[in-house]
Amino acid sequence: MSDNVPHEHADGTAASCCGVSACCTSGEQSVDATTTVRQAKTEAGCGCVDDASDQALPVVVIGAGPVGLAAAAHLAERGLDFLVLEAGQQVGAAIAEWGHVRLFSPWRYDTDAAARRLLEPTGWSAPPADRLPTGAELVRDYLAPLAKVPALASQIRTGTRVVAVTRDGVDVTRTVDRDDHPLLVRTVAADGTVRDLRARAVIDASGTWGRTNPLGHSGLPAPGEDRAAPHLAGPLPDVLGRDRDRFAGRHILVVGMGHSAANTLLDLAELAAGAPGTRITWAVRSASVTRLYGGGDADGLPARSALGTRLRHAVEAGTIELIRGFTITRLATAGGALQVVGTTPDGERTLSADTVVGATGFRPDLDMLREVRLELDPATEAPIKLAPMIDPNFHSCGTVPPHGERELAHPEKGFYLAGMKSYGRAPTFLLATGYEQVRSIVAALAGDREAADTVQLDLPETGVCSTDAPADDAQIAVEASSCCGAAPAEPVTIDLREPAGLGFATGQVHGYSGETEHANA
Repeated sequence: MSDNVPHEHADGTAASCCGVSACCTSGEQSVDATTTVRQAKTEAGCGCVDDASDQALPVVVIGAGPVGLAAAAHLAERGLDFLVLEAGQQVGAAIAEWGHVRLFSPWRYDTDAAARRLLEPTGWSAPPADRLPTGAELVRDYLAPLAKVPALASQIRTGTRVVAVTRDGVDVTRTVDRDDHPLLVRTVAADGTVRDLRARAVIDASGTWGRTNPLGHSGLPAPGEDRAAPHLAGPLPDVLGRDRDRFAGRHILVVGMGHSAANTLLDLAELAAGAPGTRITWAVRSASVTRLYGGGDADGLPARSALGTRLRHAVEAGTIELIRGFTITRLATAGGALQVVGTTPDGERTLSADTVVGATGFRPDLDMLREVRLELDPATEAPIKLAPMIDPNFHSCGTVPPHGERELAHPEKGFYLAGMKSYGRAPTFLLATGYEQVRSIVAALAGDREAADTVQLDLPETGVCSTDAPADDAQIAVEASSCCGAAPAEPVTIDLREPAGLGFATGQVHGYSGETEHANA
């Protein structure tokens, strides 16, 4: 039997061949639900596949978080073949690790339009638009149902870690005929099985969770940091729940000045009220914490104002000891505690703590991309055209202008960074922005240049880092990206073929530049 001709049963129905049922007919389905029709037939050398064309290969999406699944939803709507690869054992695995944290942004901004269009026919109802979900609710009420819709379910592989992306048959140094080779994605399954997948395009939406910045200064780990692991907690521990016993009645040092640090500090303050002996120290490198405190009652961002006001009160009340201008130079263990040595304007100082929470931000995993040609900004490690729009020295969430496929493209044809990973080391990412990124990328892959170049953002005209604060001010937290959310407003449409403008102002000093204005705050 030729591989190009379907084999038939006596009753005239087509038998399976090359890993698919009804081979070479309109009713083709993969025998293995984790493999696409084209992938199964390509790997088996089967017919009905034009191996000379990358169009016969799937688009591989790395990461089954909100942005990765949004990419899948848009690919499904466009009728493009795709696979979603997720290192965790469930969709939204990274978010599940901080499921106790509540987002800044309400549900209105946490779901993708194409995803909603796939979900609604299944009977799914969108949660209340103005409610702030926790990470666990985002997974339970949105990502998990989305992963089960027929258009996506068979195309998602969990427990599959991507360890490298390259060009099939050539390394990063090869230029001649480079684009004639499809992309190749190397994966490792939970059982250690290594598999190479060929792709027409790759959208890396794997995020930055799990790749934390070090505690040491100058971007480097402090001497002794590797040996201090038993004393180090992740950036968003569940202080009042799962991890309570690790913190109650102990001395905790929190390092960092972002919203992750603020939420952990406030949880620790609540814990200390009912757990005698709990001590909280907060160390920051900056001379000012005004950027995190916000503008108080004058702040146009209610959630940020509530968070900053509560944190300021806890410091002023003595519940939290704040140490400014503290730069960690080395770590050592002594007497069962961790000795954190650092420099201050007054000289060297040693802090002794039982546990250190490193809320120092994240950086992207670029090791897996060494064999693809990237064009990254040397400062932010973001795509070079996007970098000036998100530079944390000058931008917060509210001043990042909209952007799409053209800003996210690299010299490597068909390869894109999307979502939080596209922002590199900048902590200013919003879910709504990520959804628009992948909508634009998928439109370009489908050949719809006009749609790819027109960004439609449902964002406020002023201040995309705000939301209505909860009634009791008790649950203020971070966006999935460790940034912030948005407040209701009319949609804003910006054509990327025209200058993107200055972004959306929040009325506050933005980025690191604001730290110099209030050195004693």
